[in-house]
Amino acid sequence: MTGFPTTRLRRLRRTGMLRELVRETPLGPADLIYPMFVSELEAGRSPIASMPGVDRLSISELTRDALAAWEAGVRGVLLFGIPRERDEVGSSAAAADGIVQRAVRQLKSSIPELVVITDVCLCEYTSHGHCGIVRDGEVLNDETIERLAAQAVSHAEAGADIVAPSDMMDGRVGAIRAGLDGAGMEATAILSYAVKYASAFYGPFREAVDSAPRFGDRRGYQMDPGNVLEAVREAALDLQEGADILMVKPALPYLDVLRRVKERFGVPTAAYQVSGEYAMLRAAAERGWIDGDAALMEAVLAIRRAGADLVITYAAVELARRLA
Repeated sequence: MTGFPTTRLRRLRRTGMLRELVRETPLGPADLIYPMFVSELEAGRSPIASMPGVDRLSISELTRDALAAWEAGVRGVLLFGIPRERDEVGSSAAAADGIVQRAVRQLKSSIPELVVITDVCLCEYTSHGHCGIVRDGEVLNDETIERLAAQAVSHAEAGADIVAPSDMMDGRVGAIRAGLDGAGMEATAILSYAVKYASAFYGPFREAVDSAPRFGDRRGYQMDPGNVLEAVREAALDLQEGADILMVKPALPYLDVLRRVKERFGVPTAAYQVSGEYAMLRAAAERGWIDGDAALMEAVLAIRRAGADLVITYAAVELARRLA
């Protein structure tokens, strides 16, 4: 046809194999991190109503599911603990026999090569549900980071490969790095929740671990959703303090922030497809409004395309099986 362009972009879209051959953004099982809930309150497993397919697990069930994740090709898990007892200062968070510490030892004994990441925060361990020490209704920064450092050291001593502070206190990465190095744990890496927004997408998680604040909210320490330059400042500070990996959380509502952080710093960067993101897709799929499997794959690929080297997602195992 006269005047027709010689370039036809459809040539490389004709078959699935051709499309895969020229795909710009790869996605494989090793790009995925599987978040898991380990509980002292469970004898086996307990479904989380707002997160279909996700359970609170005993240590033995956790180990079984982690092995299944490993066999599917997932190489890392992120642990959240649900303790039996909580108090005003989150005393059990740093206990050598705490639920996370025992779970880490079991996982490293059973699956030595599995990368075990532990959440470092007090919200799951405090009776008031805030991420730090509270006095007169105020979350105290400096007193909190001392406890976070102790919690991180206890996780590292149990065998955690990476500790992941999610509290958003100022200076906590530096305090944790100093604590780890002082305890001879220089090899333990820090995955910092550097950019964590005060988001409406955390609801199902808070149900899962019963960590909703009993008063007030977390806007005094989590970021304003309208801010991007602040995200860059937070990431820069965490890198200066010794973070090895940066995280943006949530993922899909903040893809622009993820791209900005990755392009600005060029360091290993993670993004968390949080509970609300996951639950929305599941709920729509259950109602037949969307193809749930395809939507999950597309969402995670979008997170990777925006700049995430690692994607933390509750769908990690099923995605890994499909990708394999």
